Amino acid sequence: MQRRWVPVVLGVFFTPLMVLAVSACSQDVAGSATTVVPVGATDFATIPPVITTAPGVSTTLPVGSVGYEQEYVVVSGDSPIKVASSYGVSVEELLMYNGWVSISQFPLPTQSMKIPPTAKNTSAQAIANTTLPPQGPSSKGCGSRPAGTYVVAAGDSLSKIGSVFCVKMAAIMAANGWYSQADVKLFAGQSIIIPAWLG
Repeated sequence: MQRRWVPVVLGVFFTPLMVLAVSACSQDVAGSATTVVPVGATDFATIPPVITTAPGVSTTLPVGSVGYEQEYVVVSGDSPIKVASSYGVSVEELLMYNGWVSISQFPLPTQSMKIPPTAKNTSAQAIANTTLPPQGPSSKGCGSRPAGTYVVAAGDSLSKIGSVFCVKMAAIMAANGWYSQADVKLFAGQSIIIPAWLG
């Protein structure tokens, strides 16, 4: 008689446990179970802000600057030196502002370029300045002088002219709008621009 009651007693005992286990699993699967984690103060040290020793960056423009970016459309005969000097900026600044690394990237006629806000002249003033010819014949030698013109003689070469006027071939090429050696066509009687030399 005892053997008959043991399975019944075990069944009565384990059935509620199985129901609880199944119901607990179904709650986890449904995503309704929530775990609460208490959050308290931490013992982490606060790192102070970094203090730089680099000089401050000035955001002010030089005195006399236009103060806004301009657009310039390149015309035939333009060169980096010619455009930069007409706006009162350096060639390096003009190149950097347009993202160029070399004067060979100077745009062709009818293409546009950006003029930095540090320019001293507006586009109207600069265009008026670019139509003016260089100041007369350029004097030979290495003394300070403004930009001028030189009439090519028979037997002249770009390197010979550069040594006579103490200017680099690249500067003469840029002043005359020549982008490569292939663009240079010298002939006797031709008038070319010699860039300024500050000695």
